Amino acid sequence: MADTTTSAWWERLPAGIRQQVDGYVLQDAAFQAIRTVFEAGRGLGLGLNEAQLVVNDRYLRHSDRIARTPDSPVDLESLSARAAGCPGRVIAIEAVWDGDTVHDWFVDLLAITADPAGEHPLATIYRDTATRYLGAEADPGRFHPSAVVADQAGRALAAHLAVPFHFGSPHAPDDDAPRWTP
Repeated sequence: MADTTTSAWWERLPAGIRQQVDGYVLQDAAFQAIRTVFEAGRGLGLGLNEAQLVVNDRYLRHSDRIARTPDSPVDLESLSARAAGCPGRVIAIEAVWDGDTVHDWFVDLLAITADPAGEHPLATIYRDTATRYLGAEADPGRFHPSAVVADQAGRALAAHLAVPFHFGSPHAPDDDAPRWTP
């Protein structure tokens, strides 16, 4: 891609594809936009990394018009309501790392239930969500903001529900960290 800029790749895509991609971007549907660019551009020599960069440029171009996906609430009242809606009795709250090419690393806050056994998502805490939540308390040099918020919110919820809280790797992103076991 060194010889082809993202704007040049964009211009090489058919007008209908460009319109569809911008529609996905305006709906904050990054994965669909990337997939569309990649599939339409593959025959032109455009790879997945280039497709991601093209879509990123479209996000930058439309930034003030994008209907952003709302942040997951991380306040105790909202998390308690979500936990109360889980099937079965909540026996633990767990924070686990995950990541993707759009959001980088983030933390999922889960309710673990006994019967029926399972894990139920309560909140997904992206870096941007965490930074907004922490405000002036955000310390980018110390710990990942998503981990800080997940740890605070998860501990508060676990204490409220009188169940254990587990976060296998609170100090560094690790999607292979040990999981909670009863």
